Amino acid sequence: MTNNHPHIDSDAIRSRLAELCKPPESLGMIEFAATRLCETQQTLQPQTRPRQVTVFAADHGVTCEGVTAWPSEVTGAVVKVMQSHRTASGVFARSLDASYEVVDVGLLQAIAPSDEDDVSTTCLRDNAGRRGTGNLMREPAMGDADFDHAWAVGVERAEAAIAENCQVLIGGEMGIGNTTSATCLIGLLCESQIDSSVAEIVGRGAGLDDRQLSQKQQVVIAAIERVRRMGTPDAKQIGCEVGGLEIVALAGFYARAAQAGRTLLIDGMIATSAAVLADAIHPGTRCQMIAGHRSTEPAHAAALAKLQLTPILDLQMRLGEATGAIAALPILDLAAAMLCEMATLGELDL
Repeated sequence: MTNNHPHIDSDAIRSRLAELCKPPESLGMIEFAATRLCETQQTLQPQTRPRQVTVFAADHGVTCEGVTAWPSEVTGAVVKVMQSHRTASGVFARSLDASYEVVDVGLLQAIAPSDEDDVSTTCLRDNAGRRGTGNLMREPAMGDADFDHAWAVGVERAEAAIAENCQVLIGGEMGIGNTTSATCLIGLLCESQIDSSVAEIVGRGAGLDDRQLSQKQQVVIAAIERVRRMGTPDAKQIGCEVGGLEIVALAGFYARAAQAGRTLLIDGMIATSAAVLADAIHPGTRCQMIAGHRSTEPAHAAALAKLQLTPILDLQMRLGEATGAIAALPILDLAAAMLCEMATLGELDL
């Protein structure tokens, strides 16, 4: 499926915004969001409904290196709560009328529905191939077949959203240790956007103290150096070496939705690492992206620069789960309403 809208150029978008009943550029970032909606949907009357939030979940072998403040078991425990829409992303999605699902693409243990779970309302899908990744500091995180499986899961979930006519697709992730994986991906795929040492782009993730942060920095540096010794691996090889199964699935989700001309509302650092991976494998994917927010994770800036994206919000968030992107959704709603419903200067009775 491809985008069959006639081409809408920047002049047409500027003209539409200029004729609306307001001073020029007076709505600031709402007008920026409106411009991006028009560009991604190739229409001057973009839509933000229906919309889909898909959170991919998986575990990471690198947690054994002491890079997280939490054990891997927390991933499954959080996903268990996610399936009843009771984590931040589920609550946010429901409050904003967005469809919501969680996809297991590599939890260490599959989650069986409990006796009290209502099968008709659960949003958890088990599409795991491999159960968890290898320790990316010392070995490839996954093989080619694992990568292909995770990517295909992301494609399939995007196609399901496309079949439901979703106009805005939001991807999220859950996986203890995945800031380490995402930082490695960004360090390798966004090298020219990083002005300082690799250690400086390593953030505290889910609450590391100084000692744990130092350990995480050493692990990221070692993993990146291991991959660089391979010569010049391509984006897929880099994904196999240091990626996460949920990050690869999210990249496939983005690539397929972009191919179909849907608007991609991108979350924080981990989701943006998946966006970088998607665009590296399928160039042009970034053209369908809108950055929802700016994360406090330092690697996020390099990934945004690589994709040439300007975030709509800066709320000092670093949760993941698609929450920052969902938080930006009302701005997109206002932008679409402005374009589709606002009076023009020509309608003023002067």
